[in-house]
Amino acid sequence: MSVSVEMYHALLEARVFEPEAFTKALLGRARRTPQGSDGKLLLVASDHTARGKISLGDDPIAMSDRHTLLDHLVRVLSAPHVDGVLASADILEELAWLGALENKLAIGTMNRGGIIGATWELDDRVTSYDVSHIESMGLDGGKTLIRIDYTDPAVARTLETVASITTQLADRKLLSMIEPLPYIKDAAGKATLDPSDDALITVVAIASGLGSSSAYTWLKVPASERMNEVAGATSLPILMLGGDPSHGVDGIYDLWEKGMAEPNVRGLLAGRTLLYPPGGDIEAATSRAAAIVRPHN
Repeated sequence: MSVSVEMYHALLEARVFEPEAFTKALLGRARRTPQGSDGKLLLVASDHTARGKISLGDDPIAMSDRHTLLDHLVRVLSAPHVDGVLASADILEELAWLGALENKLAIGTMNRGGIIGATWELDDRVTSYDVSHIESMGLDGGKTLIRIDYTDPAVARTLETVASITTQLADRKLLSMIEPLPYIKDAAGKATLDPSDDALITVVAIASGLGSSSAYTWLKVPASERMNEVAGATSLPILMLGGDPSHGVDGIYDLWEKGMAEPNVRGLLAGRTLLYPPGGDIEAATSRAAAIVRPHN
């Protein structure tokens, strides 16, 4: 399935004349159990744009066109063994309107306030879904981001917020998907990802202890050469993320395949690697990922 120009134009018309159709479609979609029958998940991530992340490689606006993004998402979601999507409200509602979320998981992104490049970038405040609307919109869970830098006081507020969200989601028996990442600031004060495996292991341990219950908590973490130690820092289920595929994807897939050997690594939550693969073959990229998550299907 793809999103034709005619279909996209119909969506634009519905935005004006039938706004209620979007929430109606999201609420009325057929749902499934979160973990499925095998406890493995392949989810596609599309919450980048809500935080101003529209660049890819050397192209500063590579992911900015909404028609293209929706088309790519629908094509990924049409593939066998793709279990669902993580996105902001605008994208989830549009996918539901397009009929792409039937029997798929819909995870709502929550704290997108740390805009890329902003002076307050590590102040990851809730600007998308809140807990009450995760529930009232019929979603399967909420996703939060924690970027831990030891010099920025805004991080403490984010930790407190994510702990509260995790508790509230657990009370409702909804998934709390936490993405913990170690960050550092360079000499100019710019926030950048800390590539250290030791730092990643530390933030995984921190994220595991957030909230008054961890019963419904899953973690989204980068794949690592030391995935046995990263996964070993928690008993929580883990989904591995990908990264920027513009410089090649073989290394990403290799890390994914190795990481799946760990017993609590349950699958992938990948975005750009599936949506914007080098060469543009979305179906092949998705099939390759699906074979790593479920190699015997």
